[in-house]
Amino acid sequence: MKRCLFVLLPVLVCITATAQKEDKVLQRKLEALVKDFRGDAGIYVRNLKTGKTAAILADSIFPTASMIKVPIIIGIFNKIEKGELSYDTLLTYKDSLLYPGEDLLGSFRNGEKISLKAVLMLMITMSDNTASLWCQSLAGTGIAINAWLQENGFQHTRVNSRTPGREGNRTKYGWGQTTPREMAGLVARIREGNVISPRASERIYRNMIRIYWDTEALSQIPPYIQTASKQGAVNQARSEVVLVNAPHGDYVFCVATKNQKDESWTMNNEGWVLIRKVSSLLWHYFEPDSHWKPAKGIEEWY
Repeated sequence: MKRCLFVLLPVLVCITATAQKEDKVLQRKLEALVKDFRGDAGIYVRNLKTGKTAAILADSIFPTASMIKVPIIIGIFNKIEKGELSYDTLLTYKDSLLYPGEDLLGSFRNGEKISLKAVLMLMITMSDNTASLWCQSLAGTGIAINAWLQENGFQHTRVNSRTPGREGNRTKYGWGQTTPREMAGLVARIREGNVISPRASERIYRNMIRIYWDTEALSQIPPYIQTASKQGAVNQARSEVVLVNAPHGDYVFCVATKNQKDESWTMNNEGWVLIRKVSSLLWHYFEPDSHWKPAKGIEEWY
């Protein structure tokens, strides 16, 4: 009996510690937000100062869409740190790289030169798909990126597209897959300087604070507050991960949806509305003295 108690003790301590860190008030508020959502919604929130969390389907797997570009940029910096790539490498664009869409890189002429650091900026800031697929290839395809994720404790976050052996996952989840907890945890590790190296983490974080797509979660946070983020969207899924450098302490959150009934591409899409509501709730919850709210009429410019 004593031996059994000894074995179970670490598990009981772990469960107790987790329970103590749950923010029950915030949990109830988030549950109220998703109650009538037409689809599956996952949320994970962690206050990096207090360690308190709130979670809804946080360990369920969701499509990443363009959020997968966070692991892709990590894959590039893994190569840079190993000396296999240079941040200032001059690359040559080829028409064969084109991914049809509104990408800036896709407007380049065949044979035009561009630096790797500019391609990385386009991938993260503009979410340029042509740039992203080029970077995925330069990183050693999804196989190399997934190997890093596996080695660093991310069990569910994976690149699926153009990755041998993951065709079934691609059919189900698209370009990539993750859980709200893992994606938020990945961005938190970047913030803490624990991805690849402190200097790589800093460079990745600087890229992630320069986001063009600021009409959803970021629109509910004052423009003078620094945020690092990445967004993703496909027909039946909307997602966003954000780390907020808030006055009372940093917090990170990830909202992801799937199986949405609403597949529209207007700002009133239910997934995007949910993301905005969660972001607004969190800002005012963690910064209760803030009276800031989006300027009247600014949504007309979204």
